Amino acid sequence: MTDYYEILGVSKDASKEEIKSAFRKKARTLHPDVNKAPDAEEKFKELGKAYETLIDDNKRATYDRYGEDGLKNAGFDTGGPFAGGFGDLNDIFNSFFGGMGGFGFGGGPDPNAPIEGDDLRLDIEIDFEQAVFGCEKEIKFDHLELCQSCSGTGAEKGSQPVTCPTCHGSGQVKQVMRTPLGSIAQIVTCPDCHGAGKKISKPCKDCKGQGKVQKERKINIKIPAGVDNMSKIRVSREGDAGTNGGPAGDLYVVLHVKASDYLKREGNDVYSRLDITPAQAALGDEVVVKTLDGEQKITVQAGVQSGNSIKIKGAGVPYIQRPSQRGDHIVVVAVKTPTKLSDEERMLYKKLYEIQNNRKSAQQQSIMDKVKGVFQ
Repeated sequence: MTDYYEILGVSKDASKEEIKSAFRKKARTLHPDVNKAPDAEEKFKELGKAYETLIDDNKRATYDRYGEDGLKNAGFDTGGPFAGGFGDLNDIFNSFFGGMGGFGFGGGPDPNAPIEGDDLRLDIEIDFEQAVFGCEKEIKFDHLELCQSCSGTGAEKGSQPVTCPTCHGSGQVKQVMRTPLGSIAQIVTCPDCHGAGKKISKPCKDCKGQGKVQKERKINIKIPAGVDNMSKIRVSREGDAGTNGGPAGDLYVVLHVKASDYLKREGNDVYSRLDITPAQAALGDEVVVKTLDGEQKITVQAGVQSGNSIKIKGAGVPYIQRPSQRGDHIVVVAVKTPTKLSDEERMLYKKLYEIQNNRKSAQQQSIMDKVKGVFQ
């Protein structure tokens, strides 16, 4: 099933501003003018559907409760804003975020408007038990911070950026192209200031005029109990610094959980294997098994078969939303046939074989006698 939140890369409690910001970022990378992958057009249309649904309160509420089919059943148009095609990236941003109607989020593009910083991803490895019970972990990562020397302006201390004389601060210029069909005007990014609307005559020596510098950061994050392999933890505002006073992006920590030496996880249940002898299987026994909570004694019932399981209730993985509740530990029994026997063991197995064989012969003879009696 299509997950609109996953397509946009936002959480289910994301605000409208977060949804808008996520759409802007994704649109820049997925638009077929930029992305030449064969499925770029289809992915871009899906992005539009996700945005159009989650930005509308009524659609979002219906989608959260009933999914994509619920939107159709409620009579909403689920084709998305790009079902009939789409223009270039400038057209889309003007339509969605400019003053041309459509979604109407204010005036035209402003090069000096606050821009949120980029999100970052950090992959870390944790132990199986840390994923089960949670932990606090120190992480290190590099991100862009505002340059302290120039306070993020990019200009040498004592100087200031000046308005770009080419675009007069708009960040855009009009280009006129002559074609056989006549002159065509189009708005493009200013080649002189690259869309910034300002120029720096004396760049800051520390940040080389960028206004940001790469720095290592060290923080502690809390990993909740019950996370699984490839779970993501969002650390708000720890991504790259924003531009023009915009907020920093977010840091997404992706967890890679090491495999356990003795347990296999499936959902919130864990499984382990218990090897027992034929004698234990026939007579039953009490054995000690290793669990997430330490060693625990369990009872093997007489007559247990290979492949049967023994459940230890509540000894599995905690549920993330309900940490006080846990899955189960399933012990799968495997009856192992011995490959090396002592003389005494061989003698006893032989005796057992004879007893079982004689009993079988006696049972067969009894059946034959009964059959004979019927025909006499």
